[in-house]
Amino acid sequence: MIFFLTSHSLWLSGTLIVGLGTLLAMLGPGVARRYVALERLTANNEIAGFKFATVGVLYAVLLAFVIILVWQKFSDAETDVVQEAGAAATIYRLSLGIGESAGANVRNALSDYLKVAIDDDWPAMDRAGAGAPTARQALDKAYAALLTSDVAQQAGNPVMSELLHQFDLMTQARRARLVAAQGTLPALIWLFLFVGAVVTIVFTFFFGTHNLHAQIAMTGLLAFLIFAELLIVIAIDRPFTGSVKVEPTALIGVLTDFQARKTAP
Repeated sequence: MIFFLTSHSLWLSGTLIVGLGTLLAMLGPGVARRYVALERLTANNEIAGFKFATVGVLYAVLLAFVIILVWQKFSDAETDVVQEAGAAATIYRLSLGIGESAGANVRNALSDYLKVAIDDDWPAMDRAGAGAPTARQALDKAYAALLTSDVAQQAGNPVMSELLHQFDLMTQARRARLVAAQGTLPALIWLFLFVGAVVTIVFTFFFGTHNLHAQIAMTGLLAFLIFAELLIVIAIDRPFTGSVKVEPTALIGVLTDFQARKTAP
Protein backbone atom coordinates (compact mmCIF):
# COMPACT_ATOMS: atom_id res chain seq x y z
CA MET A 1 0.00 0.00 0.00
CA ILE A 2 2.75 2.46 0.98
CA PHE A 3 4.84 1.54 -2.08
CA PHE A 4 1.76 2.09 -4.27
CA LEU A 5 1.30 5.59 -2.87
CA THR A 6 5.01 6.36 -3.11
CA SER A 7 5.48 5.09 -6.66
CA HIS A 8 2.53 6.96 -8.17
CA SER A 9 2.15 10.66 -8.87
CA LEU A 10 1.98 13.13 -6.03
CA TRP A 11 -1.46 14.26 -7.22
CA LEU A 12 -2.88 10.74 -6.89
CA SER A 13 -1.30 10.18 -3.48
CA GLY A 14 -2.46 13.59 -2.31
CA THR A 15 -6.01 12.96 -3.48
CA LEU A 16 -6.19 9.59 -1.71
CA ILE A 17 -4.45 10.61 1.51
CA VAL A 18 -5.26 14.29 1.98
CA GLY A 19 -8.44 14.70 -0.04
CA LEU A 20 -10.26 11.49 0.82
CA GLY A 21 -8.95 11.42 4.39
CA THR A 22 -10.08 14.99 5.08
CA LEU A 23 -13.48 14.35 3.52
CA LEU A 24 -14.09 11.28 5.69
CA ALA A 25 -12.94 13.17 8.78
CA MET A 26 -15.42 15.98 8.10
CA LEU A 27 -18.26 13.47 7.97
CA GLY A 28 -17.40 12.27 11.47
CA PRO A 29 -18.85 15.06 13.62
CA GLY A 30 -22.18 14.88 11.79
CA VAL A 31 -22.39 11.12 12.29
CA ALA A 32 -21.47 11.45 15.97
CA ARG A 33 -24.07 14.18 16.48
CA ARG A 34 -26.75 11.96 14.97
CA TYR A 35 -26.22 9.19 17.56
CA VAL A 36 -25.11 11.22 20.60
CA ALA A 37 -27.06 14.21 21.91
CA LEU A 38 -25.32 17.60 21.98
CA GLU A 39 -25.86 17.91 25.74
CA ARG A 40 -23.95 14.69 26.41
CA LEU A 41 -21.06 15.77 24.18
CA THR A 42 -20.90 19.25 25.70
CA ALA A 43 -20.80 17.84 29.23
CA ASN A 44 -17.51 16.09 28.45
CA ASN A 45 -15.77 19.00 26.69
CA GLU A 46 -13.53 19.95 29.61
CA ILE A 47 -12.29 16.43 30.38
CA ALA A 48 -12.04 15.51 26.71
CA GLY A 49 -10.00 18.67 26.10
CA PHE A 50 -7.27 17.59 28.54
CA LYS A 51 -7.15 14.10 27.06
CA PHE A 52 -7.11 15.43 23.52
CA ALA A 53 -4.18 17.70 24.38
CA THR A 54 -2.21 14.65 25.58
CA VAL A 55 -3.10 12.59 22.51
CA GLY A 56 -2.28 15.50 20.20
CA VAL A 57 1.12 16.11 21.77
CA LEU A 58 2.07 12.42 21.63
CA TYR A 59 1.12 12.14 17.99
CA ALA A 60 2.79 15.45 17.10
CA VAL A 61 6.05 14.26 18.64
CA LEU A 62 5.90 10.99 16.69
CA LEU A 63 5.06 12.74 13.43
CA ALA A 64 7.80 15.36 13.87
CA PHE A 65 10.35 12.64 14.64
CA VAL A 66 9.38 10.69 11.52
CA ILE A 67 9.51 13.74 9.24
CA ILE A 68 12.98 14.66 10.51
CA LEU A 69 14.12 11.05 10.07
CA VAL A 70 12.93 10.62 6.49
CA TRP A 71 14.20 14.06 5.47
CA GLN A 72 17.65 13.22 6.87
CA LYS A 73 17.66 9.94 4.93
CA PHE A 74 16.57 11.77 1.78
CA SER A 75 19.39 14.28 2.24
CA ASP A 76 21.86 11.43 2.85
CA ALA A 77 20.74 9.79 -0.41
CA GLU A 78 21.55 13.00 -2.30
CA THR A 79 24.95 13.05 -0.62
CA ASP A 80 25.59 9.42 -1.62
CA VAL A 81 24.93 10.24 -5.28
CA VAL A 82 27.24 13.25 -5.14
CA GLN A 83 29.94 11.15 -3.47
CA GLU A 84 29.59 8.47 -6.14
CA ALA A 85 29.95 11.08 -8.87
CA GLY A 86 32.93 12.68 -7.13
CA ALA A 87 34.73 9.35 -6.80
CA ALA A 88 34.11 8.63 -10.49
CA ALA A 89 35.56 12.01 -11.46
CA THR A 90 38.65 11.37 -9.32
CA ILE A 91 39.13 7.91 -10.86
CA TYR A 92 39.00 9.47 -14.32
CA ARG A 93 41.73 11.95 -13.45
CA LEU A 94 43.93 9.38 -11.70
CA SER A 95 43.65 7.04 -14.67
CA LEU A 96 45.63 9.56 -16.71
CA GLY A 97 48.68 8.58 -14.65
CA ILE A 98 48.72 4.79 -15.20
CA GLY A 99 49.63 4.63 -18.87
CA GLU A 100 47.80 5.37 -22.07
CA SER A 101 46.35 1.92 -22.78
CA ALA A 102 45.48 0.96 -19.19
CA GLY A 103 44.08 4.40 -18.46
CA ALA A 104 41.89 4.36 -21.56
CA ASN A 105 40.47 0.96 -20.59
CA VAL A 106 39.62 2.19 -17.11
CA ARG A 107 38.04 5.38 -18.43
CA ASN A 108 35.94 3.52 -20.99
CA ALA A 109 34.76 0.99 -18.40
CA LEU A 110 33.99 3.80 -15.96
CA SER A 111 31.95 5.67 -18.58
CA ASP A 112 30.04 2.48 -19.37
CA TYR A 113 29.25 2.04 -15.68
CA LEU A 114 27.91 5.57 -15.34
CA LYS A 115 25.73 5.12 -18.43
CA VAL A 116 24.26 1.88 -17.07
CA ALA A 117 23.78 3.40 -13.60
CA ILE A 118 21.80 6.26 -15.10
CA ASP A 119 19.83 4.21 -17.64
CA ASP A 120 19.23 1.02 -15.62
CA ASP A 121 19.90 1.58 -11.91
CA TRP A 122 17.61 4.60 -11.49
CA PRO A 123 14.57 3.04 -13.23
CA ALA A 124 15.11 -0.17 -11.23
CA MET A 125 15.26 1.74 -7.94
CA ASP A 126 12.12 3.64 -8.96
CA ARG A 127 10.17 0.49 -9.84
CA ALA A 128 11.31 -1.99 -7.22
CA GLY A 129 13.59 -0.20 -4.77
CA ALA A 130 16.57 -2.30 -5.90
CA GLY A 131 19.52 -1.92 -8.25
CA ALA A 132 19.87 -3.32 -11.74
CA PRO A 133 22.11 -6.39 -12.29
CA THR A 134 23.57 -4.72 -15.37
CA ALA A 135 24.93 -1.88 -13.22
CA ARG A 136 26.66 -4.34 -10.90
CA GLN A 137 28.15 -6.13 -13.89
CA ALA A 138 29.37 -2.84 -15.36
CA LEU A 139 31.00 -1.96 -12.05
CA ASP A 140 32.72 -5.36 -11.97
CA LYS A 141 34.08 -4.71 -15.47
CA ALA A 142 35.44 -1.35 -14.35
CA TYR A 143 37.22 -3.07 -11.46
CA ALA A 144 38.54 -5.72 -13.85
CA ALA A 145 39.87 -3.08 -16.25
CA LEU A 146 41.96 -1.67 -13.43
CA LEU A 147 43.07 -4.90 -11.79
CA THR A 148 44.18 -6.55 -15.05
CA SER A 149 46.33 -3.61 -16.09
CA ASP A 150 50.12 -3.65 -15.85
CA VAL A 151 50.12 -1.00 -13.14
CA ALA A 152 48.21 -3.37 -10.84
CA GLN A 153 51.31 -5.57 -10.69
CA GLN A 154 53.50 -2.74 -9.43
CA ALA A 155 53.76 -3.08 -5.68
CA GLY A 156 53.51 0.12 -3.69
CA ASN A 157 52.30 2.29 -6.57
CA PRO A 158 50.58 5.28 -4.86
CA VAL A 159 48.36 5.98 -7.87
CA MET A 160 47.09 2.42 -7.90
CA SER A 161 46.41 2.58 -4.16
CA GLU A 162 44.40 5.77 -4.53
CA LEU A 163 42.51 4.38 -7.53
CA LEU A 164 41.42 1.37 -5.48
CA HIS A 165 40.39 3.68 -2.65
CA GLN A 166 38.22 5.78 -4.99
CA PHE A 167 36.69 2.65 -6.50
CA ASP A 168 35.85 1.55 -2.96
CA LEU A 169 34.22 4.93 -2.21
CA MET A 170 32.17 4.72 -5.42
CA THR A 171 31.05 1.19 -4.57
CA GLN A 172 30.10 2.15 -1.02
CA ALA A 173 28.11 5.15 -2.29
CA ARG A 174 26.21 2.93 -4.74
CA ARG A 175 25.47 0.40 -2.01
CA ALA A 176 24.25 3.19 0.28
CA ARG A 177 21.80 4.52 -2.32
CA LEU A 178 20.51 1.00 -3.00
CA VAL A 179 19.79 0.59 0.71
CA ALA A 180 18.11 4.01 0.82
CA ALA A 181 15.96 3.07 -2.19
CA GLN A 182 14.21 0.42 -0.08
CA GLY A 183 12.69 3.02 2.23
CA THR A 184 13.38 4.29 5.71
CA LEU A 185 10.38 3.46 7.90
CA PRO A 186 9.51 -0.08 9.03
CA ALA A 187 5.95 -1.36 8.83
CA LEU A 188 5.38 -0.92 12.58
CA ILE A 189 5.99 2.83 12.42
CA TRP A 190 3.69 3.16 9.41
CA LEU A 191 1.02 1.37 11.43
CA PHE A 192 1.41 3.75 14.37
CA LEU A 193 1.38 6.77 12.05
CA PHE A 194 -1.96 5.89 10.46
CA VAL A 195 -3.56 4.57 13.65
CA GLY A 196 -2.39 7.68 15.51
CA ALA A 197 -3.87 9.91 12.80
CA VAL A 198 -7.22 8.15 13.04
CA VAL A 199 -7.27 8.25 16.84
CA THR A 200 -6.35 11.95 16.93
CA ILE A 201 -9.03 12.90 14.41
CA VAL A 202 -11.75 10.67 15.87
CA PHE A 203 -11.08 12.23 19.28
CA THR A 204 -12.49 15.53 17.94
CA PHE A 205 -15.85 13.82 17.33
CA PHE A 206 -16.43 13.67 21.09
CA PHE A 207 -16.51 17.43 21.49
CA GLY A 208 -19.82 19.27 21.33
CA THR A 209 -20.28 22.74 19.90
CA HIS A 210 -23.58 24.45 19.21
CA ASN A 211 -22.41 25.31 15.71
CA LEU A 212 -21.99 21.95 13.98
CA HIS A 213 -20.62 23.54 10.83
CA ALA A 214 -17.84 25.18 12.82
CA GLN A 215 -16.92 21.84 14.40
CA ILE A 216 -16.89 20.15 10.99
CA ALA A 217 -14.62 22.91 9.64
CA MET A 218 -12.21 22.61 12.58
CA THR A 219 -12.08 18.83 12.24
CA GLY A 220 -11.44 19.19 8.50
CA LEU A 221 -8.58 21.64 9.05
CA LEU A 222 -6.98 19.36 11.62
CA ALA A 223 -7.34 16.34 9.34
CA PHE A 224 -5.93 18.27 6.38
CA LEU A 225 -2.85 19.25 8.39
CA ILE A 226 -2.24 15.72 9.66
CA PHE A 227 -2.73 14.02 6.30
CA ALA A 228 -0.64 16.67 4.52
CA GLU A 229 2.27 15.88 6.83
CA LEU A 230 1.73 12.16 6.26
CA LEU A 231 1.88 12.86 2.53
CA ILE A 232 5.30 14.48 3.03
CA VAL A 233 6.52 11.32 4.77
CA ILE A 234 5.11 9.10 2.02
CA ALA A 235 6.62 11.26 -0.74
CA ILE A 236 10.21 11.22 0.54
CA ASP A 237 10.41 7.90 2.42
CA ARG A 238 11.81 6.25 -0.73
CA PRO A 239 14.35 8.77 -2.08
CA PHE A 240 14.55 7.23 -5.55
CA THR A 241 10.87 6.46 -6.13
CA GLY A 242 7.88 8.57 -7.13
CA SER A 243 7.48 12.22 -8.00
CA VAL A 244 9.80 13.57 -5.30
CA LYS A 245 13.08 11.72 -5.73
CA VAL A 246 16.82 12.08 -6.06
CA GLU A 247 17.80 12.32 -9.70
CA PRO A 248 21.14 11.14 -11.18
CA THR A 249 22.04 14.75 -11.97
CA ALA A 250 25.53 14.50 -10.46
CA LEU A 251 26.33 11.32 -12.41
CA ILE A 252 24.99 12.85 -15.63
CA GLY A 253 27.22 15.88 -15.11
CA VAL A 254 30.32 13.74 -14.63
CA LEU A 255 29.50 11.55 -17.64
CA THR A 256 28.93 14.62 -19.80
CA ASP A 257 32.32 15.94 -18.70
CA PHE A 258 33.94 12.60 -19.61
CA GLN A 259 32.42 12.67 -23.08
CA ALA A 260 33.44 16.29 -23.61
CA ARG A 261 37.05 15.48 -22.71
CA LYS A 262 37.03 12.45 -24.97
CA THR A 263 35.96 14.48 -27.99
CA ALA A 264 38.17 17.48 -27.21
CA PRO A 265 41.18 17.92 -29.51
